[in-house]
Amino acid sequence: MSTSEQAKPKRNLKPLWIGLAFALLIIITFLPNNGDLPVAGQRALAILAFAVILWVTEAVSYPVSSAMIIALVTILLGLAPSMEDPATVLGTSDALKLALSGFSNSAVALVAAALFLAAAMQITNLHKRLALWILSLVGTKTKAIVFGAILVSIALAFFVPSATARAGAVVPILLGMVAAFGLPRDSRLAALLVITSVQAVSIWNIGIKTAAAQNMVALNFIKEQFGVDISWGSWLLYAAPFSIIMSVALFFIMITLIKPETSNIEGGKEVIKKQLADLGPLKAPEIRLIITSVVLLFFWAAEGKLHPFDTTTVTIVAIAILLMPKIGVYSWKEVEPHIPWGTIIVFAVGIMLGTVLLNTKGASWLSDKVFGSLGLDSMPILATIALVTLFNILIHLGFASATSLASALVPVFIVLASTLTANVDQVGFVIVQQFVISFGFLLPISAPQNMLAYGTGAFTTKDFLKSGIPLTIIGYILVLLFSATYWKWIGLL
Repeated sequence: MSTSEQAKPKRNLKPLWIGLAFALLIIITFLPNNGDLPVAGQRALAILAFAVILWVTEAVSYPVSSAMIIALVTILLGLAPSMEDPATVLGTSDALKLALSGFSNSAVALVAAALFLAAAMQITNLHKRLALWILSLVGTKTKAIVFGAILVSIALAFFVPSATARAGAVVPILLGMVAAFGLPRDSRLAALLVITSVQAVSIWNIGIKTAAAQNMVALNFIKEQFGVDISWGSWLLYAAPFSIIMSVALFFIMITLIKPETSNIEGGKEVIKKQLADLGPLKAPEIRLIITSVVLLFFWAAEGKLHPFDTTTVTIVAIAILLMPKIGVYSWKEVEPHIPWGTIIVFAVGIMLGTVLLNTKGASWLSDKVFGSLGLDSMPILATIALVTLFNILIHLGFASATSLASALVPVFIVLASTLTANVDQVGFVIVQQFVISFGFLLPISAPQNMLAYGTGAFTTKDFLKSGIPLTIIGYILVLLFSATYWKWIGLL
């Protein structure tokens, strides 16, 4: 058999998935309705099914699917009976306002500002300097570098509100150290260090409110439905202890399961010194960015305690300062290519779709069908958390974007929380499930930062699973343990 016959071209299944998405959309839209769900809610669920197929399969890019969702909301809800007066049609003009409502949301402004802050780190190379500085302190023993990789991910999570940007800063440095020792990219050492860094990124997406966009999705829905605003400091109090314990677990999992070729990287220190030397002394823009970032961190931490400004406002003010001539660090022309504008569009559309599901009763109907038959409303809260968390972890296997997952699930969790026993803190229940939405530990496809690292060729899916399975199990047990103890003691649950 010839080589050309053996290497058959991979079949393009994208048209098939797009066809399936539209088929589901049409079927659910025209299913018989017995009146227990408003027509607008039924159509919102049809659009959700359409979106989930495209999100999970990535048959089209996320920004393209977002444009398609906006068009479908405008047409299908525009021609549906109004929720306020079922005798009249909503109309496409009002439906378009609804479809674009996500773009006026303050959470979208915060995500956009966070992306500008991450771009400032990249343009000035401050994130790389910080990562190199921390790695220069830990030494050249493999275990110490694993610890250093975790420490870098923690430090960057405070200042770089983008998981992909954090992974993009650390992974090349670690691979440079591997190369300096004369080992290939697919070595055990490379797998150990790269997997450690991206798993730590996922862990600290949970620990810090501003570390990940999906947190903003959940907090926006919580504020809209419950009128509760979770401050940066409160989130840190709830989630940081969880992430600290997970980081310790990660260290021992990695040094136990992936054995590197060497226990000491002799040339590692020199590589880091050289890279730091190549960066040169701290430049004026870096100093200004450090000052701005530290002040911003203070305002985030002191939100609601020492000043009246919310997280979004102070972040936007910081970005305005960073863009100002002379006192800033970049111009609009410099920063524009570094901003993933598609991410902002996806985020806005995700918020809009979740809001539509809540307002049209689609989320409550879905919650009743998915969880109602389990009798969760009469179960002890710990048993409920155990079952819903397991469901959350399993469904994440199909999603490459935690932002999309939060858009689809958080509205359902909000409705579910309202059906639970009266002594349960509904907001706390939703926040705990949001923590679980950030569990991107199992597969390379479970998170964008995982895919970035996987693209280096440093490890296989099997390697990733070696760390992902125990991390997920430990995370699951910790959720239950924290729910029974710490989160109760501090009033989250």
